[in-house]
Amino acid sequence: MSQESEDAERRKRTIFEGMSEKRRRHILKKGYEKWDPFIEPKDPIEIRKDRTQRTTVMLVRDFLQTKSSEEYSNAYGRGVLEIALGIVNGDERFKGMFEFSCWYRDLLGKEGHY
Repeated sequence: MSQESEDAERRKRTIFEGMSEKRRRHILKKGYEKWDPFIEPKDPIEIRKDRTQRTTVMLVRDFLQTKSSEEYSNAYGRGVLEIALGIVNGDERFKGMFEFSCWYRDLLGKEGHY
């Protein structure tokens, strides 16, 4: 047995002995030899991003930074967050709201109201 594997086995035994009796029984039931206390943790949950590779939080922050704090309320900010989440997650309801908003803005511009 190499020095590295002996060292790993010693650390494994130390970890095992430091556990509660209940946890040790659980490991023994599944097999001490199969147990690996050094397994790398799984990758975090995929963080959803939009087409621009921005997260919802980034989009909201970037948008709200274009406004002064006097220009929006908490309700306004919650609305921005809600639609950003919906768009990034591909929710049809929010896609419809977004497309309607774009259409309405264009309509107001065409009719000279904007």
